[in-house]
Amino acid sequence: MAARGKAGTGSGSLWPWLGLAAIIILLDQITKVVVIRVFEYGDSRHVTSFFNLVRVHNEGAAFSFLAQAGGWQRWFFVGLGVVAVSFMVYMLKQHGGQRLFSLALALIMGGAIGNVIDRLIHGYVVDFLDFHWRFLEPVFHGGHFPAFNIADCGISIGAVLLIVDELRRVRRGS
Repeated sequence: MAARGKAGTGSGSLWPWLGLAAIIILLDQITKVVVIRVFEYGDSRHVTSFFNLVRVHNEGAAFSFLAQAGGWQRWFFVGLGVVAVSFMVYMLKQHGGQRLFSLALALIMGGAIGNVIDRLIHGYVVDFLDFHWRFLEPVFHGGHFPAFNIADCGISIGAVLLIVDELRRVRRGS
């Protein structure tokens, strides 16, 4: 990411952003507790023609990257999460007045912490949202996009907002 300019940085308060991250963490963990209590591993419940609730475990990263790596990846991803969250807290302290940027970081941070909690408690991440469409069949088995969770939603939405924020910053600079 490009260096952030001085204009509009302002320190702002760190607490609203940490509060938002905490909300993501709570929603993520509450939904995972419900899924663990209601579903056995591998269970699936049809909800709509394109959506199921499932219970799957991801020992890897996005799209199960490194899931079969033998166990070391658990601690690697925990460590990576701790480093990433530390960096995001630093960035929020520096740029807390930049609302879109800080919103993006808070969502990503909440999602990262939610998934780190899973890795620490279970040794894997609990995923349960299963979307499937016929047009995805050439890319994903049976058209099922890889299952994900609330933490992953926070990370994904935050990443999109970071891109939007950077595009807006670059556009203002030209």
